[in-house]
Amino acid sequence: MEPRPTALGLVVADMRASVAFYRRLGVAFASDTDDHEEAQLSPGLRLMLDTESSLMTYVPGWRRPTGGSARASLAFELGTPAEVDTLHAELVAAGVRSTVEPWDAFWGHRWASVVDPDGNGVDLFAPLDVPGQGAG
Repeated sequence: MEPRPTALGLVVADMRASVAFYRRLGVAFASDTDDHEEAQLSPGLRLMLDTESSLMTYVPGWRRPTGGSARASLAFELGTPAEVDTLHAELVAAGVRSTVEPWDAFWGHRWASVVDPDGNGVDLFAPLDVPGQGAG
């Protein structure tokens, strides 16, 4: 038997704020519940959000992490470097905190980073050399 990853779970303090944030990134949640949400990210991979209060009902002793570090990090690939700049600007205009402004990274991506409502890192990136468009 070989385990395979099928879901990424995030613990969130405010479900509505988190759902609104991830919807801005194109994540389609099927419902609007207060304690648990799921969305298909790609074939075979789901994003699951659970509130802190919900998690505490079935994980005895769970406590919110301390120390100011991100709990997790997600990365969203876009089609072009310009899309990274556009989405980053839209998120910042909506009040999302940016941790890294868009830049041409030495590893070949246009890359930026923001944080979700719970402090998790969310990277936005696109290849600098998009086929059919030349270098970005």
